Amino acid sequence: MKKRSLPITILGAVIIYFLSTGISYGFFNLIGSKESSSVASPVASRETGNPARFVIDPNLPRTEECILNGMMYTKKEKDIWETRRPLAIMISNSTEGRPVAGISLADIVYEAVAEGGVTRFMPIYLCGASLGNINAAPVRSARSHFLSWVSEYDALYNHVGGSNRIGDNADKTDPREDALGQINQWGIKDLDQFGIGYPDCFRNPDRIGRPVATEHTMVCLTDNLYQVAEGRGWTNKDEDGVSWEKSYTSWKFKDDAEEDVRPENFSVTFGFWENYHDYDATWDYDKQTNSYLRTNGGQKQIDPETQTAISAKNVIVQFVKEEGPVDENKHMYYETIGEGDAIIFQDGKAIRGSWEKKNRLARTLFYDANGKEIQFNRGQIWIEVIPVGNKVTY
Repeated sequence: MKKRSLPITILGAVIIYFLSTGISYGFFNLIGSKESSSVASPVASRETGNPARFVIDPNLPRTEECILNGMMYTKKEKDIWETRRPLAIMISNSTEGRPVAGISLADIVYEAVAEGGVTRFMPIYLCGASLGNINAAPVRSARSHFLSWVSEYDALYNHVGGSNRIGDNADKTDPREDALGQINQWGIKDLDQFGIGYPDCFRNPDRIGRPVATEHTMVCLTDNLYQVAEGRGWTNKDEDGVSWEKSYTSWKFKDDAEEDVRPENFSVTFGFWENYHDYDATWDYDKQTNSYLRTNGGQKQIDPETQTAISAKNVIVQFVKEEGPVDENKHMYYETIGEGDAIIFQDGKAIRGSWEKKNRLARTLFYDANGKEIQFNRGQIWIEVIPVGNKVTY
């Protein structure tokens, strides 16, 4: 009897799992949200509590440049990221879902309004994520303007559903804001959470120690997402054997300015929408580390994943044309293709310049006032996308 009870138990567990997954999927599709596969991690446990991390010997030489932000890493870390492609994750910055987790370990971070003046982050992971299995949260739905940036990297894209023209939304959503349709049309390497279950993505209602709405509870793990992608044929090469780097244009990088030429104090402040001060950002310069520390809606921003302050070596304010709401669902349209003004902050100084993106697949490039391409300091890069005409104080 004991020998027969094990497979029966396993079979029952499998049936319950698929039933619960199907019910959850059907429920979210029914309410129109469409916002919920895998193998073992080469670098970390798949447990969801405290992910395992590498301990890198500080004596190992850091000889390997990250293609995304120029930061230097060990050969051991590069051996991991060379088997992967960039991973973009859609993260909410809603006040109810704060603090957001995992963005301090990203190589690049984008921030822009989703709608209603509320911003979302889109961290891009590759090199920094090789250190361990990162809890990214709260994961939210896709928006079209973020897809324009995802396309620059031929990246994996993790989100929970998105704006769409499905069912009732067919007449309520502007065609330009059909994110789910565009993901399919453009061949985005889609890691929609609706096709990904526990333990790769899961809802954690206790994530921040207080009750929050369900939409602020989704957690996805970076290593697990890479494993899901590998199962779909998306490693550093796609299912056709083409490397993501083939069409990628890297930015240019430089070393930090010498400490004796750095200013003692410097800060930059701006908002995304007038009178929506919960999303105002301030970046305070730290001379010793030659980096900027972030304040988010008046509060110092700490990443609970690392218990460290959010900081960046480079902060770009990119001005784009804003239009909307453009439909009944209050979606906003942002012109991410073309050219416009930009201010680049690095080494405690401001560089007034411009940006250019020739088409959806092209890299967004940044230039100084003389038309020379910007060289970024090695380390995390933030792109803050705000409407044309917004005030930036520094």
